[in-house]
Amino acid sequence: MNVSVPFTKEQAQRLKAGDVVTISGVIYTARDAAHKRMLEDYEKTGKFPFDVENQIVYYAGPAPAKPNRPIGSVGPTTSYRMDAYSPMLLKCGLRGMIGKGERNQEVIEAMKENTGVYFGATGGAGALLANHVVSAQVIAYEDLGAEAIRELVVKDFPAIVIIDSKGNNLYQTEPLKYKID
Repeated sequence: MNVSVPFTKEQAQRLKAGDVVTISGVIYTARDAAHKRMLEDYEKTGKFPFDVENQIVYYAGPAPAKPNRPIGSVGPTTSYRMDAYSPMLLKCGLRGMIGKGERNQEVIEAMKENTGVYFGATGGAGALLANHVVSAQVIAYEDLGAEAIRELVVKDFPAIVIIDSKGNNLYQTEPLKYKID
């Protein structure tokens, strides 16, 4: 299933936990240092460095680009480090997040209230994921180095819906299928 960005509420509502998708359009990288600064700036100015409405944030800190490449390895980082910041971003219109690992209940409730989706990307496959990045540019917090916010144009970026907008969560449902009594 193809997901295009801007990622609308209607698109999010159609996705179910377990759906395998490809994402195309503009997404933004941000890790914990960038999230912290984004929310501090928002408290001061009422603005984020990019319009978060109907956008997708990828929890990644890319490696430097090799010659003739837009980006280096760009694998997902552990998502729970963004849990303190995600509910506010979802409230402000963020629609999707890409990362790896579980999310806390507060984030899941914010996803349900604001029609958000959590996508999983394959950890350890950053070099392969970089092949789906058409272009990359730092747009904010350049002083953070790899953790600066980057605008990525992606084409057919592979992901799986881990938690859908109704709160269905593969981290809860799938282990039960393999439980040995």
